[in-house]
Amino acid sequence: MRRGILAAVAATVALVLLAPVALAQDDGGPAVFFPQTRYKFSPVLDGDKVVHEFVIQNKGTRMLNVRRVKTA
Repeated sequence: MRRGILAAVAATVALVLLAPVALAQDDGGPAVFFPQTRYKFSPVLDGDKVVHEFVIQNKGTRMLNVRRVKTA
């Protein structure tokens, strides 16, 4: 009986202490969003310059730093 009560108290204390961590909402950091992730170029002649601009959006509340960009 005493063991059961101690287990129940321990479980309650653990829930009270860990609930804020488990229920914590997003810290509002940066959240990158790409409206377009691919672009297929039409055929071009060798040496022609082709350009396409991709939009990068930050849907978060803090600054988004783009440190590196590479092609697939």
